[in-house]
Amino acid sequence: MKHTEESCKRARLAIQDTLDIVGGKWKLVLISILRNQKMKFNELSREANISPRILSKELQELETNGFVSRKVCNTKPITVEYELTPYSDSLSEVVEAMHKWGMQHRRKIMQTSN
Repeated sequence: MKHTEESCKRARLAIQDTLDIVGGKWKLVLISILRNQKMKFNELSREANISPRILSKELQELETNGFVSRKVCNTKPITVEYELTPYSDSLSEVVEAMHKWGMQHRRKIMQTSN
């Protein structure tokens, strides 16, 4: 496949689209935490070490983009449970690759500092 200026421009736009949706400090962290289990709001806040205000905003954006679903539980006080949607599986290769690279980088930095 020959790369043209137009195909390169479209690739940059696709990357920008991706970063607009899952970029930032928290979205991929939250997706990573929720990969193995559904969690209540307060549990997720503690696990991610994120303020409730920021967590609420991030979860709303993830829900809007179809990555997270929320369930209001019939408890007193009312609790809300979050879990990944099947659509979030479309990010699993990206999350796994980032985890793998992060571990390699961490090892490199630790070796360099010793």
